[in-house]
Amino acid sequence: MPPILISISLLVCSNVFMTFAWYAHLKELNNKPWIIAALVSWGIALLEYLFQVPANRIGYTALTIGQLKIMQEVIALSVFVPFSVMYLKEPLKLDYLWAGLCLVGAVFFMFRSKFA
Repeated sequence: MPPILISISLLVCSNVFMTFAWYAHLKELNNKPWIIAALVSWGIALLEYLFQVPANRIGYTALTIGQLKIMQEVIALSVFVPFSVMYLKEPLKLDYLWAGLCLVGAVFFMFRSKFA
């Protein structure tokens, strides 16, 4: 499998854990002291890093650091929006579309040398 696809797959897994670490405590632990939420989040974040570090190391063999970062941001938004709507029951906003379009522009500028 090409390094870029491996990196994308690992970053998707990483971002699922990252999103849960950052935001699930708002729903699940909202009646607990913040320190409990922080410790639980750190545990989840460890799992995130176990995917993120190899994803970036593998991805860096084929992409620049800027390309890796923009790819991660696209994946983060792609994971966050369904999480926000389905798990946290937040309303789906048109602002997510506008943010996504801005990221499309960022992808174009960071990857345009690969498109040419």
